Amino acid sequence: MKRIEAIIRNEMLEPVRDALDHVGVPGITVTEVRGSGAQRGITETYRGSKVTIRFLPKIKLEMVVDDAIAPKVVETIARTARTGRMGDGKIFVIDVEQAVRIRTGEEGKTAL
Repeated sequence: MKRIEAIIRNEMLEPVRDALDHVGVPGITVTEVRGSGAQRGITETYRGSKVTIRFLPKIKLEMVVDDAIAPKVVETIARTARTGRMGDGKIFVIDVEQAVRIRTGEEGKTAL
């Protein structure tokens, strides 16, 4: 099993979620996060003064999927979330040793 974490633009959440539904991702956890990557923040003018926003709002998606669909999930997120502009995000893939469904006690990929 693989845990896939993706940091994406806020406005890309719905298109990415819809695309992942079509791929067969069993469940997704969504968290609103703030961070700083290659963009290093943005500078805006607010009431005549320049303000630097160092940590930009993003969306973090987390999901655990079967090894067989992990490459397709990564490709789907990358394709759907890509705008071609700086700040599109990152995807991380991590091995998962075990998963347990608390309600039933199912283990492994059947717990997904």
